Amino acid sequence: MRRTAARAGGAVSYSGTEAPGPEAGVDVSGPGPEPLPAPAPGPAPARLQESLRTEFPFQLPRGYVDEAGTVHRDGVMRLSTARDELVPLRDVRVQENPAFLSVVLLGRVITRLGTLPLVHDGIVENMFASDLAFLQDFYRQINAEGHTRAAVRCPHCAEPFEVELGGSRLGES
Repeated sequence: MRRTAARAGGAVSYSGTEAPGPEAGVDVSGPGPEPLPAPAPGPAPARLQESLRTEFPFQLPRGYVDEAGTVHRDGVMRLSTARDELVPLRDVRVQENPAFLSVVLLGRVITRLGTLPLVHDGIVENMFASDLAFLQDFYRQINAEGHTRAAVRCPHCAEPFEVELGGSRLGES
């Protein structure tokens, strides 16, 4: 049955063989259905707002030493975008030496380092090797939701072990 528009006087017509009776929960004798009551006053239901954390603070093990001799250790790295991983592939330095990819990539995603006004690949290139290794690992952690390893079992002996899911260098997922 399908309900159609109300006619003058409040009567409602139905298409089908019969109008619904009281067993269907519809009162066919009156002027029409009562309006729904207004919702009770009270606090509105809490809406879940999901937020995505896109920046992560870090502290370098040794620190970057600038030209004035100032050591910069505290910094912030943001999540990488697909563009961040693609643009360095066009860089001539990366094309000539693929190991340079991590330097260019880190120069794009580090948004703050100490009191430096700008962070770029030239700064990352002049960091100590231990700081570069730290940043590479930190990059992998934040862009792989905190981890790049998975627990697995050997199919032959059922011995558990972990495997590395990420690539060996930044930009290799």
